[in-house]
Amino acid sequence: MPEARERLIVALDVSSAAAAQKIVAAVGESASIYKVGKQLFTAEGPQVVRDLIASGRKVFLDLKFHDIPSTVASAVREAAQLNISMLTVHASGGAKMLRAASEAAANSASKPLVLAVTVLTSLSDSDLQEIGISGRVLDQTLRLAALARANGCGGVVASADEARQIRRMVGEGFAFVTPGIRPRSGDVGDQARVVTPAEAIAAGATHIVVGRPITGAHDPAAAARQIVQEIASSVETQSAVSA
Repeated sequence: MPEARERLIVALDVSSAAAAQKIVAAVGESASIYKVGKQLFTAEGPQVVRDLIASGRKVFLDLKFHDIPSTVASAVREAAQLNISMLTVHASGGAKMLRAASEAAANSASKPLVLAVTVLTSLSDSDLQEIGISGRVLDQTLRLAALARANGCGGVVASADEARQIRRMVGEGFAFVTPGIRPRSGDVGDQARVVTPAEAIAAGATHIVVGRPITGAHDPAAAARQIVQEIASSVETQSAVSA
């Protein structure tokens, strides 16, 4: 299990390398893993990833690949050449696509962790029904998590609301990355399902993704340290309970 600082992923949801570098500098040594998503990658391309890794940071490339198996496998191979630590694919791409992505990552030199995105945290039960998926968010999340595990993925991305059930189903040794993290006093923004850092870790998350509560803070380093401390405290509490 990674130490507390290695369980925090800071989301660089900005539109320029300069803005990203400013955040990284402000956070300093309080965090080491950064998420590069569609906005920043589209604006700056792979060079922003190379620069982050050259500076000693780890990168979670969150582009949510979703295409035919051969196309996704090719994309994963290219992403792996950037020496990223984690990347995302959509679990709804199906078993063949998930297997192709997992094999491409496993056969690369850097072997990034392939995380399958289950149900986006912006979606509710009624949203799923609107797009033709019957059942609850929980049902769909569990179904896709099982599919991801069976086809070689190293973990999933899902709301902490489903973490306990997923952890019981897949067991240990499977990464669980949770977005939609907000301190109790924070604005939930466009997320439909949010939890605090401590709640996410207690529910079984191995990593949490935090954006605006850190990047928009007056002191990003202090905000990151506070969240890391909350993670560490939650881990200690869990250890004491299970001892």
